[in-house]
Amino acid sequence: MKPLNPLLLFIFLLFITSQKVLSFKRDEFRYCNQAPFCKRARSRSPGACTLVPHGISITDGDLTATLLSKNENQIRPLILSLSVYQDGILRLKIDEDYDHPDPPAPKRRFQVPEVILPEFESNKLWLQRLSTETVDGESSPSTVVYLSDGYDAVFRHDPFEIYIRDKKSGNQKLISLNSHQLFDFEQLRVKKEKQEGEDNDNSENNGSDDNWEERFKGHTDTRPYGPQSISFDVSFYNAEFVSGIPEHATSLALKPTRGPGVEKDSEPYRLFNLDVFEYLNESPFGLYGSIPLMISHGKEGRTAGFFWLNAAEMQIDVLGDGWDAESGIELVKQKRIDTFWMSEAGIVDVFFFVGPGPKDVVRQYTSLTGRPSMPQLFSIGYHQCRWNYRDEEDVENVDAKFDEHDIPYDVLWLDIEHTDGKRYFTWDPVLFPNPAEMQKKLAAKGRHMVTIVDPHVKRDDSFRLHKEATEKGYYVKDASGKDFDGWCWPGSSSYPDMYNPEIRSWWSDKFSYDYYVGSTPSLYIWNDMNEPSVFNGPEISMPRDALHLGGIEHRELHNAYGYYFHMATSNGLLKRGGGNDRPFVLSRAFFPGSQRYGSVWTGDNTADWDHLRVSVPMMLTLGLSGISFSGADVGGFFGNPEPELLVRWYQLGAFYPFFRAHAHQDTKRREPWLFGEKNTRLIREAIHVRYMLLPYFYTLFREANTTGLPVMRPLWMEFPSDETTFTNDEAFMVGSSILVQGIYTERAKYASVYLPGKELWYDIRTGASYKGSKTHKLEASEDSVPAFQRAGTIIPRKDRLRRSSTQMVNDPYTLVIALNSSKAAEGELYIDDGKSFEFLQGAYIHRRFVFANGKLTSINLAPSSSSKSQFSSKSIIERIILLGYSPGAKNALIEPGNQKVEIELGPLMLEWGRGSSVVTIRKPAVQVSDDWTIKIL
Repeated sequence: MKPLNPLLLFIFLLFITSQKVLSFKRDEFRYCNQAPFCKRARSRSPGACTLVPHGISITDGDLTATLLSKNENQIRPLILSLSVYQDGILRLKIDEDYDHPDPPAPKRRFQVPEVILPEFESNKLWLQRLSTETVDGESSPSTVVYLSDGYDAVFRHDPFEIYIRDKKSGNQKLISLNSHQLFDFEQLRVKKEKQEGEDNDNSENNGSDDNWEERFKGHTDTRPYGPQSISFDVSFYNAEFVSGIPEHATSLALKPTRGPGVEKDSEPYRLFNLDVFEYLNESPFGLYGSIPLMISHGKEGRTAGFFWLNAAEMQIDVLGDGWDAESGIELVKQKRIDTFWMSEAGIVDVFFFVGPGPKDVVRQYTSLTGRPSMPQLFSIGYHQCRWNYRDEEDVENVDAKFDEHDIPYDVLWLDIEHTDGKRYFTWDPVLFPNPAEMQKKLAAKGRHMVTIVDPHVKRDDSFRLHKEATEKGYYVKDASGKDFDGWCWPGSSSYPDMYNPEIRSWWSDKFSYDYYVGSTPSLYIWNDMNEPSVFNGPEISMPRDALHLGGIEHRELHNAYGYYFHMATSNGLLKRGGGNDRPFVLSRAFFPGSQRYGSVWTGDNTADWDHLRVSVPMMLTLGLSGISFSGADVGGFFGNPEPELLVRWYQLGAFYPFFRAHAHQDTKRREPWLFGEKNTRLIREAIHVRYMLLPYFYTLFREANTTGLPVMRPLWMEFPSDETTFTNDEAFMVGSSILVQGIYTERAKYASVYLPGKELWYDIRTGASYKGSKTHKLEASEDSVPAFQRAGTIIPRKDRLRRSSTQMVNDPYTLVIALNSSKAAEGELYIDDGKSFEFLQGAYIHRRFVFANGKLTSINLAPSSSSKSQFSSKSIIERIILLGYSPGAKNALIEPGNQKVEIELGPLMLEWGRGSSVVTIRKPAVQVSDDWTIKIL
């Protein structure tokens, strides 16, 4: 890349800065018809695939075959393998035959490493035999493989197709690949030198010059191996809708992008990690992260999933009914949703998940990409962030104001301006001369700090990080083999090749206290701009022909760059803490497996009602895709929210898994106390609700850590057969016990809330009960957004509010029991030390509370362990609240101990003393860690 003229550079940086405060510029990014691979794939017609399998056999426990084209335009054979895993997971891989000698492949295609868990391979079921049968009277045979009880995988020979059939529903199809014969696999080539008198366009295997380079807005992308895209159709049967494939600012149920009734120039859903500021609402345009997982859901709660492990740019069409009316292809007469998947590079490495329920699909997906990491307790509290808190005095004043206004918080964040000239791992010597002391003052109150560390390294020979990376050859290279030089916040910057494990290890060492001078054990990290963002690159990104370890082109691994960066940073904090301090790292870019390394957020949103509204389906989609710890910038990153919008955002954000307020440097200051006494009270109460529910949230994060189930869930995950929930993404579940309905319009007088199920729901603030399976028109209170506890559940709370979660550790618990129609309920509570990995050795408390027949029982769920790791708690149960229990009983009996305690009417919320009086067992004082029963007399 040529260096920019200084004047042009100044103009360019001025332009980029202005972009950060103006609206989204669509022409900075490519449409499908400007991406040749997408344009070519979309032009294909059903029936175009001519591949037929040969030599079907079993090799190393897998079904293997060679795919050969009926035509003579195939460069090399393709090798197919089908693998079966426990729990109904089918894996299909298709790649080039690298043993084929004429012509040999110029290199191996990229396969994404370090995403699939090594232990997942131990779940493989080694195939012993294959059966061949003619399915449903078809003219050609199919090979059938046992998948799991009730399911087979069917490999149809001609035309080539793979599908899963559900034997319990009359051998109906569940998911299929290549039913419409749209499969296409462009193979690697080497460009021939044009001979004198020869036209390149007619050269054998050469194609047009467009195949060897691509231009977009003044950038040229060289293609040394020609086009290498892959595309195929995937169908989901008996599905009412499909969801997934984050990240897009769209509805949870994905809308059709092609077909009758869809605009002719409609775009596919794009998966290409990009720095997209002030992104558009209801757009299929790709944002900061990419997870190629799609989940279908239908009547009777039937769910299935499909995942493509591929880190190149991807475009996905959701095809509307009738899109293939002219194709002439005969298909099984089942209701279905067809989709079309297109990727610029990589291989076919896809997984089919049979479900059968939504929780099963998420569990199956996270069994191969990993369960979410267990966060530290402090990190699920409230975070205060701004670009930027000016200096140490500003930090001290903001911290003091939280105490003055009785607002708890756990983390204060510093953006890029805290560094010495945008050099990461440094501090501005004038503004932050005593960083360690600053952090220790926060830590004395149980609070933490987060600083930003981005992947762009300032190209300054006096900067030791740059000097070391240059000397070791650790930067991504440009197409000519030189260190890639792009522009980001520091100006001229280079980017460590995080695909390289050696470089990730080197990066991890930079978080040591000796290297990161001024850091302390209470400091954690924020990874931004890690898509990676390159201001002067094509689409504000790294050029696709940049080179990584082993000659891997950036186009092949682009979507995984931020994942590897996140991994290296998380491992750095793990090293820093000697392996026993859980890392907290927030990342903007993400990929499958990111859930193992920390949290993500939805990027540079805007202070408007639409962005508040779309934050919910965005986070629900992330949760379905394995990333449970997610949030959106409360208040909106850009713009100045009106007080009502800000308050509503806090009230909703208090239920986000990751709860952080953040704002652009050009916005007005908006700390919670700056909008008048009434609004300060409303924001304080919203934050108090979060802290009160921390025991419940922490228990849910442990559930995510062990099962993959998201903390924040769509209603249909808990009520999979309730069709009214299928299109509802304005409300969500927090775990299985709380339903939250946002308010997304200005000056709303009423809120329409659908409460699913046959049982009652109880307002979490007032205790008022509402019938299930009904839409309720409720007055929109300024005090809160509607939130309800589900009948039949028990929620643990902590009602004494402190400065931070750290100071609440030994406080007593309140149990809120919401009785169902059988006067029964149950719930769980998980407790550990909140910070270390000792819980992996059994150092935790896990209780199940069951209320039935007038008796509450505490049951131990933690396995008995002879391990030295033990965990104990001084906390007791302070109050037990019974919702839906008729007043009258005066006493309860505690066993063991034969102790009587009083039952009386008391407030549901101690903090505010408002709402209905509820039946309360006062001061039972039983240990939270013990077995006991409390029987109402």
